[in-house]
Amino acid sequence: MYKELKKFKVKNQFTFSTDDSLEEVCNASEGGSGIFLVYAVDGEEKELIMVGSTGTIQNDGTLKSKNGGLFDKIVNGHQFAKTGRKYSWPAQMKLEKIERLEVYWYETFNEKIK
Repeated sequence: MYKELKKFKVKNQFTFSTDDSLEEVCNASEGGSGIFLVYAVDGEEKELIMVGSTGTIQNDGTLKSKNGGLFDKIVNGHQFAKTGRKYSWPAQMKLEKIERLEVYWYETFNEKIK
């Protein structure tokens, strides 16, 4: 799987800790859809804890994507409650004693590039 991810040209990563603002550190694309991998980092150890995606393939094969793209899905998407990750991730990280997260994102589709 990881070998295939290297093929995507629009990609990046960022680190997030409970002291950070997710809106400020997230550098994900606002115009495209794709996937993101979230790792919990403790010292030298990294554990994949989540794989997320944006966009929905319609019956006619087209992709329906929300405004805000990957950025919006990462920052405002719901997880652990009906509240955005910008709030739920820090709270959950404190509960689980997670030092920091590393988020790798890959833009797999961009309507503007078509």
